[in-house]
Amino acid sequence: MIEQIWFGKHPLGLLLWPLLWPLSRLYRLIAAKRRKAYALGDKPSYRSSVPVIVVGNITAGGNGKTPMVVWLVEQLLKQGKKPGVVSRGYGGKASAYPLLVTSETTASECGDEPKLIFERTQVPVCVDPVRANAVKHLESLGVDVIITDDGLQHYALERAFEIVVIDGVRRFGNQQPIPLGPLREPLSRLDEVNLLVVNGGDIEANGREKRFTLAPNMAINLSNGQTASVEELGSLAAFAGIGHPPRFFDTLSQLGANLVKTQGFADHQAFDETKLAEFSHGVENIIMTEKDAVKCRSFSKDNWWYLPVSAQFNRQDGEQILQEINKVIESYGS
Repeated sequence: MIEQIWFGKHPLGLLLWPLLWPLSRLYRLIAAKRRKAYALGDKPSYRSSVPVIVVGNITAGGNGKTPMVVWLVEQLLKQGKKPGVVSRGYGGKASAYPLLVTSETTASECGDEPKLIFERTQVPVCVDPVRANAVKHLESLGVDVIITDDGLQHYALERAFEIVVIDGVRRFGNQQPIPLGPLREPLSRLDEVNLLVVNGGDIEANGREKRFTLAPNMAINLSNGQTASVEELGSLAAFAGIGHPPRFFDTLSQLGANLVKTQGFADHQAFDETKLAEFSHGVENIIMTEKDAVKCRSFSKDNWWYLPVSAQFNRQDGEQILQEINKVIESYGS
């Protein structure tokens, strides 16, 4: 319902407007006051010895930040850099922080996105609700650039480069602050960041936005690692616990999937083995996102699959993005 009010012009939004408008203005006032306190030095912020690149957004919910982080890590690795990734670990709970993600770390400890990033890239990924502590730990490991998955509004950590990811279809919804709308910060914040990247949809004709698509790979079996095209999997039950589940189901349909039933869950949803088994009743296979797979692998069945996706830019945009980032990396600290 919140999604429909924020992004779909649901009639209930008009009824709730008188109640939520004052709350959204209060939220915006508090957020602005907090940011100003960091800017004036009234609140302390940590400056890393290596450049920090923030990949975030100004709206609540998933926009495609994690695929963008993975793409950036892979590109920096190709250039001979030693990147590390920081996350607050939303959805996870560890016994102690900072937590360095390993192959033995579970998604329930570190969160689904840090686990996915580590599995895809094999670079150091450190989780801590206080991101500065995770940054300090990565510094001690000898990384030469740090990428934060989310954290645009985490002003306790200084950053050298800011990337905002925009959902190209939903954009900014009704353009109102939380809770009336999805905005964490006003749209004017976009004028201050280094780079705007758009996940699918259309880009604005202002020359500032770079468009990327989420290109699907072959489906992968959770139990044995076998690969197959989605069309080969027969009748499917699909589920997704991400910021915008319909995007995943649309991708499957475009690939020719025989979707018998679909189910969207809240982002970072923890899954129950029994309920998922019931959900898959009557179909040949069950398919999920890669982010969901890191939480389900330990109890997966032989007919459970996931579909990884990768961010893709056109060559010119990709090269230009890396040129801008490299300039910042090379000049950092000088």
